[in-house]
Amino acid sequence: QVQLVESGGGLVQPGGSLRLSCAASGFGLDFYAIGWLRQAPGKEREELLCIASSGHSTYYTDSVKGRFTISRDKAKNTVYLQMSSLKPEDTAIYYCATAWSSSCPSEYDYWGRGTQVTVSS
Repeated sequence: QVQLVESGGGLVQPGGSLRLSCAASGFGLDFYAIGWLRQAPGKEREELLCIASSGHSTYYTDSVKGRFTISRDKAKNTVYLQMSSLKPEDTAIYYCATAWSSSCPSEYDYWGRGTQVTVSS
C-alpha cells in the first residue's frame, strides 16, 4: 500500500526546534521529489521546500530560509524537515507530498495526512 506518513509534530516554544519525518511505504522515496507544505488556520496551503530525487533542495518560502532544511535518508525511506528558530507564525499542519516526478513539481497530487505543529509559550 502506497503511503506517506508524517510524524514529529507537537507543541514547542518560540525559538525551539522540531524535526518532522515523512516516511514512505509501498514505494522508494529516493526516486521521487518530495515536498513539505503547511496550512495554517484560515490560510491557504503554503509550499515550503522540496527535495528532488537528485538530492537538490529548493526553497519556495523566504520566511523559512535559514531556519528550515530538508533532507532524505534512503536507508529509512524517509524525508525530514528540520525546523529551528520556530516562531508562532509557523503554527500549522505540515504535510509531505509528491507528484511522482523526479524533479520538484509545481503541484502535488499525493499527500500524507499531516502533522500538527504549534509554536507557543
